[in-house]
Amino acid sequence: MNNRLDATFYTRTDVVQVAKDLLGKTLVTTFDGIRTSGMIVETEAYRAPDDKACHAYSNKRTKRTEVMFHEGGCAYVYLCYGIHHLFNVVTGTEDMAQAVLIRAIQPVDGIDTMLARRKMTKIATRLSAGPGTLSQALGIQTQHTGLSLIDKNSPIWIENTEQTYTEKQIIASPRVGVAYAEECALWNWRFRVKDNQWTSKAK
Repeated sequence: MNNRLDATFYTRTDVVQVAKDLLGKTLVTTFDGIRTSGMIVETEAYRAPDDKACHAYSNKRTKRTEVMFHEGGCAYVYLCYGIHHLFNVVTGTEDMAQAVLIRAIQPVDGIDTMLARRKMTKIATRLSAGPGTLSQALGIQTQHTGLSLIDKNSPIWIENTEQTYTEKQIIASPRVGVAYAEECALWNWRFRVKDNQWTSKAK
């Protein structure tokens, strides 16, 4: 666990760059002593106060979004459609309200456990290609919102790796499901590793 990302990675103020830099890193959970993990292959950036697709647009503070105003390096997990637990990484300095949604991972550790959590019998892209499915596969739920990703005792963290990608290896496109965000819906703030089969389907 010596290679888990530290605060200096998360507290940078450019959330778009952080979203790109998270590609190739490994998202890890350890619940009940079982390690499950996957390489991050798709992300989306969100930023208050000007991003109309961001939950904290106009610096709106609610019980749900308050964690987004924390210093970077903690989890923001919310429920989508009352079903899917979506895992986000809070970035920036305190009160900036920025976050990166992790949209897809390529399974690495604990695949049998991930399959069981997803009620699947064999490995397929639907195991973790999508924000709701990856959270289910890794055991991440809304109860984990606010959890530190930096604390050495945290059951959720992100590890640094030797894997990096150039701009040519990253597909930048509009974010998913934010048509309501007017001009912000057109921002190319969704990032995918080019030619990786574990990214979620193009929209």
